Amino acid sequence: MNSPFPAPRIANARDIHMSGDLCLANARLVLEDRVLHGSVTIEGGVICDITEGDRVPAGARDCDGDLVLPGLVELHTDNVERHIEPRPNVDWPHLPALIAHDAELASTGITTVFDAMRVGSIHGGKGRYIDYARQLADELLAARAGGLFKISHFLHLRAEICSETLLDELATFGTDDRVGIVSLMDHTPGQRQFRDLSVLKQYVAKKRGMDDGEFAAHVDTLLALQQRFGAKHQTGAVVEAQRLGAVLASHDDTTAEQVTVSAQNGVGFAEFPTTVEAAEACRSLGIAIMMGAPNLIRGGSHSGNVAAEDLAKADLLDIVSSDYVPSALLLSAFRLATLWGDLPRAVATVSRNPARAARLDDRGALMIGARGDVIRVQEAGQTPILRGVWSQGKQVS
Repeated sequence: MNSPFPAPRIANARDIHMSGDLCLANARLVLEDRVLHGSVTIEGGVICDITEGDRVPAGARDCDGDLVLPGLVELHTDNVERHIEPRPNVDWPHLPALIAHDAELASTGITTVFDAMRVGSIHGGKGRYIDYARQLADELLAARAGGLFKISHFLHLRAEICSETLLDELATFGTDDRVGIVSLMDHTPGQRQFRDLSVLKQYVAKKRGMDDGEFAAHVDTLLALQQRFGAKHQTGAVVEAQRLGAVLASHDDTTAEQVTVSAQNGVGFAEFPTTVEAAEACRSLGIAIMMGAPNLIRGGSHSGNVAAEDLAKADLLDIVSSDYVPSALLLSAFRLATLWGDLPRAVATVSRNPARAARLDDRGALMIGARGDVIRVQEAGQTPILRGVWSQGKQVS
């Protein structure tokens, strides 16, 4: 049986920018199992002390009773793609886009991100998608090596089953690329996320400017690609994830049968299961369950799938992802805290649990020896107000 939180593999992944020393005192520290009034001290970028009490040592920052949480860990965000293509067919200069993306995430409390990039292209028609991930990954990794980022970046490769070039594109990545996650994306019309073709039409036709005939041709293309490549690409992507040392994720599982296949493939966590049936199957097979923060905040899925709140109420939610709204991640933790009446459990869905699912054992919790990624939060009713973000003890927002 798969474990929802597999053994560490990408441990102690340090970043290039200078680490700092910091003491946040007179704070309510959200630990793994309780909220403690005290102080947290970071030296050399690592948490070295947690002390109970309201004393403010010399040189410490007085948090005046604000909450201090571990930095947020984001496993699936489309935000980098939004920055490099702010509108359809607009290719924005990549380095400025990456810098803006990094700064935006830092400003929302995210201190570790797995940047999602599509691999797998379609060469013809209005639904064409070109190869971009290898070039963008090179630029991202160069920026990271140059110390240009505020927060910690890994790669998340979204393996599009319905494409022509998936395995060729995956083959261009190696073990030095910080590929932390490979997710299996099967966007075949009529199933998973797009069981309702009208939802697919609304999404794709508007984005690509398709008329009815062009949309019908696009659907036919995807169906033909799935028929031709689906089994081969799924098997190959699983092998490539193993070669890269990446965690494998499923995407939009809908039935118990699909979840069973995911478990057989070695999936560690499920991104956005679309039904209660799929989520229950994930729980029984030890696969961690991720849902989107926008779904939780809006009170339902924009695609008409299961509501994240319903899964949370049924104890079928382990991880939250900001998906397409970075600022939603912190807000979602506080919504869950109200729902569950348990702030540490809620905070874990955006920090400890995603870190463990991604095999990062050096972050995601306020504990001695952990990476010094912390955020300071003031509560305004049920709305969290971010008052400071530190990555390895260095203030980044």
